[in-house]
Amino acid sequence: MISGLWNGISGLSAFEKALSNQSNNISNTNTIGYKSDRISFEDMMYQSDYGKGVSVQEVQKNFTQGGIKITNNDLDVAIEGEGFFIINDPDTGGTFYTRAGNFKMGSDGTLQTVDSKKVYGSPTTLTNLVSSDGTTQFDSSYSVGISSKQVTTSDYVETINAKATDYRESAKDSGVSGNGFKTASSKISDIQELITNYNDKLDLYKGNPTAVSSPSTSQQTEISYNTFLTDLQTDNDYVEININGEKIRQNFDTDAQTTMNLFADKVSAVTGLTASVDVNGILSIDSLIPGKNFNISDAFINTDAVAINETTPATTGSGTAMVDSARNALKAALENADAKLLEMTHTIANSNAALTGIGELQLRLDSLNIANNVFGELSIEDGVLYSKSGDNKFLVGKLETVYFTNEGGLNPVGDNLYELTDEAGDMLNANGVNNLVSGSIELSNSNIGDGLVDLMVYQRAFEASSKSITTSDEFLQTAIQLKK
Repeated sequence: MISGLWNGISGLSAFEKALSNQSNNISNTNTIGYKSDRISFEDMMYQSDYGKGVSVQEVQKNFTQGGIKITNNDLDVAIEGEGFFIINDPDTGGTFYTRAGNFKMGSDGTLQTVDSKKVYGSPTTLTNLVSSDGTTQFDSSYSVGISSKQVTTSDYVETINAKATDYRESAKDSGVSGNGFKTASSKISDIQELITNYNDKLDLYKGNPTAVSSPSTSQQTEISYNTFLTDLQTDNDYVEININGEKIRQNFDTDAQTTMNLFADKVSAVTGLTASVDVNGILSIDSLIPGKNFNISDAFINTDAVAINETTPATTGSGTAMVDSARNALKAALENADAKLLEMTHTIANSNAALTGIGELQLRLDSLNIANNVFGELSIEDGVLYSKSGDNKFLVGKLETVYFTNEGGLNPVGDNLYELTDEAGDMLNANGVNNLVSGSIELSNSNIGDGLVDLMVYQRAFEASSKSITTSDEFLQTAIQLKK
C-alpha cells in the first residue's frame, strides 16, 4: 500500500511534466522554425518483482522538417533539409544556432535576427577593380550603366558590375587628320559597339567561366595606295575601299597626301574602326573591337584594283583574358571620349567547407565601399545576398549553414536558439545537405491534433495516478482501523 502511494506520486510528477511538455508544443505551433519536444518515460526500480513507479527518461527535440510558407519578404529564408543558421550575440559574444530565418537589416546595416543578434556568413570580397582615375566607389557621376552579370560555378559565385560617366556629353572631335582622327559622334558609336561587345564577352565567360584563359585579338589590315602618291592626280581621281559591303570613296582634294588623310578619316568614321596613312601611302586599318572581324575588300585607285597587303584576323579568346580584352578596349574608347570607366568584381567561395573567415554580413552599399548611396533593393537567392541599385546587382554576402553529427545533443536556450554541447558532436558545413528557400520561412513542426490527443492521454494518466494515491490511502485507513 505504501508502494502504491509512491507509485502514484511518481505518476503525478511524470505526467505533470508530460502535460507541461505537450502544452509547450501546442503553444509554439506558430513559432517560426520551432522543433517539437518528445517526452519518453521509463519504469523505475523493481523490488520483489513489484515496480516502484515511473519517471521521465528524456525529453528530445524532434528535428523533422517543418512546412515551408512563402512570405515574399526579401530577407526571409527557410532551410529545407538539415542545418542551422549561425548566430552571434554581440552582447555576450556567444555563438548560437537557429532554424528561424525571419531576418532583418539592423540599424548598422548588418543582417540580424528579429531580436538584433548578428547572422553570420561569408562576406563579399572585392577581387578585381578597374578604374580610369583611381575611383573605388560608384557615385552619381557614374550615370551610364554598362553591365551587371552574375557568374556561378561549383567553386565560387561572383558579380561583375561596370558603369561609366556620360560619354555622350564629354565626347569631342580629336586627333590629327590621317592619323586616327575621330569625331564626337564616331566616338559615341564606337563606345556603344564596344559596350555590346563587352557584354557579349561577359555572356560567353558566364557560360564557361572555367575555360582556359586566352585574350581576344583585333583585326589589322594594311593596303598600299603608294601609286596614288607618285602618279599625277586630277580632280577626277579617287581612292576607294569596300568595308562590310559599303563603299567608301574619297575624291582628289588639294594634293595626294591630303586626299589620303581625308580617306583615312572616312574609314575611321566607320563604327569600330580606326585608320591612319603614312607618307608612303600605306593605309593601316585597325579594329577597335577585339574578337570582331570586318570584311575589308575591293580596294581601288580609280578603277584599278589595289592589293590588300596583309590582314590579321581577329580571334575571340576565352575565359577571363577574353573579358579583360573587351573591357580594356572599352576603357580606352571611353577615356578617348574624356569619360571614365569603373568596373568591380565581387566574389565569394561557393563551398566554404572549413567555415573560415565567416562573420557578420554587411548589407549597406556605402559601408561596403561599393556605392555612395546607402541602400539597395535586397534579395537572397540560394543563400546568396544581393543588393540591387538601379540596373546593377551587387554580391554582398552568403549565408552559411551548419549541421551536427547529433543535432539532438544541442541545448535549446529559448528565442529559437540552440547552443553547442559536447553531445552534439562535430559541426559540419551544411552547404551540400540542404536548400535555402528565399522569401519563405519554415513553420513549426508541432502537430496540434497529436498534441491534443496526447494532452488527453496525459490528463487521464494524471487522474489515474491520483486515483491510485487515494485508493492506497483508503487501504491504509482500513488497515489502521482493523488494528484498532
